[in-house]
Amino acid sequence: MSAFPGAPSDLLVGPEHGERSNAVRVALLSDVFAKNMGYLENILPKYFARHGVDVHVITMDLPPYYWVDGHQQTYAGFADRLQAGTVEVLDGYTLHVLSHTQIAGYMRMVGLREKLRSLRPHVVQTTTVIGWNALEAALCQPFLGYKLFTGSHTTASVFPLATRQLPWWNKSRVQCSLTRTFPGRLVSCFSEKCYAVTEDCAQIASTFFGVPPQKVELMYLGVDTEYNYSVVSEAAAKERLSLRHALGFNEEDIVCIYTGKFTEEKKLFLLAESVKELRARGEPFRALFVGNGPEGRMLQKYSSSTIVGFMPFSKLGRYYRAADIGVWPGNESTSMLDAAACGLPIVVSDKVVYRAPVNGNGITFKSDSIEDLIGVLMKLREPQIRQRFGSSGAIRMARDFSWQVLAMRRLRDYESVLGSNGFSNLKIGEDRFSHEPGSR
Repeated sequence: MSAFPGAPSDLLVGPEHGERSNAVRVALLSDVFAKNMGYLENILPKYFARHGVDVHVITMDLPPYYWVDGHQQTYAGFADRLQAGTVEVLDGYTLHVLSHTQIAGYMRMVGLREKLRSLRPHVVQTTTVIGWNALEAALCQPFLGYKLFTGSHTTASVFPLATRQLPWWNKSRVQCSLTRTFPGRLVSCFSEKCYAVTEDCAQIASTFFGVPPQKVELMYLGVDTEYNYSVVSEAAAKERLSLRHALGFNEEDIVCIYTGKFTEEKKLFLLAESVKELRARGEPFRALFVGNGPEGRMLQKYSSSTIVGFMPFSKLGRYYRAADIGVWPGNESTSMLDAAACGLPIVVSDKVVYRAPVNGNGITFKSDSIEDLIGVLMKLREPQIRQRFGSSGAIRMARDFSWQVLAMRRLRDYESVLGSNGFSNLKIGEDRFSHEPGSR
């Protein structure tokens, strides 16, 4: 008999399921998966597994950002397309790669129903509330008996309807209702909760994606504090100096770092121009850009800027610790969390709605204003001020934004709908691994 009300009773044991037949089984559905990126679909399953959960990530054989023009140029050799049919274990969880098909312009997993029937999860967690995969997960729920949780990761910066006042009969609003609101409402009928990762994601979920407001819960994305931590040891201090030297920075330089895609909406020229002007004024600022993309050629024109290509997320922490200020002059990025966890003050545009990474440990500047950005950077010129901002951010990230903390919050939600009996072996809320900075 199952330990959970309404959960599958025939827990399977075999190559796909490992040997933990009595463990709570969670299936996380993600349209894409990239081994080298520190996104929710990579890190949350790792921390679930460390709490004793049998975790399975199900994805499609598509590269990240496949829907963005130029994604092959941006991520060439870094985030390759996965092979359909692959099943492998990563960081304690199992990755399943399904093939895909396109229906009405949207991608759908091929064989998702059969995969879920085979895995028999107690919980299915999706990263979206709309789309074919979320819809199929919802329609399978009554037959397979799992509890469904969804997500909303669409921000206002990439969803124009959220910032436009249009009547309901407007063509764009009607199309949104047909392709997003109605399907999202149907999915929500079968789901327990929708995790929105920012305030504007929550608003979009309830206004445009059909999720009842009472089912929307704000839960920010997290940071992997195993790799992202501040300079608190002698070894980390030596690593910082060594990397700065290798990058061509001296001890007096104030290094402003940006990581991510080099695309127009990121407005990287604002940072490059600001640093160029500051150096012309005799100020010791330098810019460090880590990533790739169409704007890379533009950045190469700035002698005050250093460019480093994409690298696995596990290696980025040392670059943040080698820098002094984190700057994202355009759209928001989850990398702001990682930089804050490494003890950097964060600078973002005042148009960014996602202010969690800068509350108390960062400053905003007037969007598109080089002079205002220069003024903000000058406010952070003194090491003592950067230290004050950076320490506050590192403490907040470890306390409130670590994936360990967020994993426990989600597990408590799962427990609330499944029942506590099967969670006795998970020890939710207990320390299952080290909190020490840089621990592995």
